[in-house]
Amino acid sequence: MTEPTPQAALSTAIGVLNKVILGKDREVRLALACLLARGHLLLEDVPGVGKTTLAQALARTLGLRYRRIQFTSDLLPADVIGVSVYDRETARFIFQPGPIFAELVLADEINRATPKAQSALLEAMEERQVTADGETHALPDAFFVVATQNPSHQLGTYALPESELDRFLMRISLGYPPAALERELLAGVDRREMIAGLKPVLSAAGLGTLQDAVRSVYLSDALLDYVQALIAATRADRRYAPGLSPRAGQGVVRAARAWAFLHGRSAVLPEDVQAVFVAVAAHRLQTADGAADPLDVGRRILGAVPTG
Repeated sequence: MTEPTPQAALSTAIGVLNKVILGKDREVRLALACLLARGHLLLEDVPGVGKTTLAQALARTLGLRYRRIQFTSDLLPADVIGVSVYDRETARFIFQPGPIFAELVLADEINRATPKAQSALLEAMEERQVTADGETHALPDAFFVVATQNPSHQLGTYALPESELDRFLMRISLGYPPAALERELLAGVDRREMIAGLKPVLSAAGLGTLQDAVRSVYLSDALLDYVQALIAATRADRRYAPGLSPRAGQGVVRAARAWAFLHGRSAVLPEDVQAVFVAVAAHRLQTADGAADPLDVGRRILGAVPTG
C-alpha cells in the first residue's frame, strides 16, 4: 500500500483536528500555518475552551514528541531547561535535559510564572538551543512551542514582556463554539479519550519536508510592496507605537507563505497576507492600555492599506 504524500497527510490532519476542535477550522489552520512556518504559537483565552486540547491533538496527529510544562509562580528555569548532575563514577557533571527537549512543548498558563521562569524560553524559541553551565545544547529540528495564556485581568498572572511576545509568530484565541457544536461536544466523546485514540498521520521528518516546501512558495514584488505598506501603516498610526519591526514583517511573509501552501497554492496572494496579518501583528502592537485589540488591527490597518 502506497503511503500518502506529506501534503495529503496534511489535509488528513486538518480533518482529524476539526473533529477534535469543533467549529474552529480557521483557528486550526492558523495553528498549522504557524507550525509550517517554523514559528511558535500563543493561545490566549479563558480556561476551558480547548487550548490544551488543541496542543495535544497537534502533537498526536503530527507524530511529534510532546511534553507539557505547567508554569506556576514557583517554577525555576532549571525546571524547564534541565540541570547538570554530578556523576561519581566519571567524576564529572552530566547534563540531564528538561522537558524543553521535546518536539512540541506546551507551556501551559505561561503568564502564571515569574518573568525569570518565562525567560527560560527566550533562547530556546529564538535560537532553537539552550545554554546550561556554559554549554550549548541543540533542540530537536521539529521544535515547536505552544503556550497558553490566561487573560491578564485574572488573578496571579504576569504580563509577558515585549521581547517574549515577539518570539511567538502568532497569537490566536479559540473562543466559544457555536451553540449547535457545543451541544455536540457536551453529548459526545470526552476529548481526552478522543485524543488518546488519535493515530499519527505525519512524522517529524514529513513535517520537515513540508516546512522546507513552504519556503519555496513564490512571493512577488507586488506582494512585498503590500507587506511593506502594512508595516508602514502600523508605524504611522500614532495609536500603535512604535509599530511593527522588520522581524515582524518577516513573520508576516513566512506566515503568508505557509497559509498559501496550506491551501494548495504555489504563490502568495493578497488574501493570504490578510488571513494571517492580525494573528502575526496584534500581539506585537502596543496601545496605551496594553496589547492592541485584534479586531481593531484588522479594521484600522487592513482597511486602510489597498492591495495594489
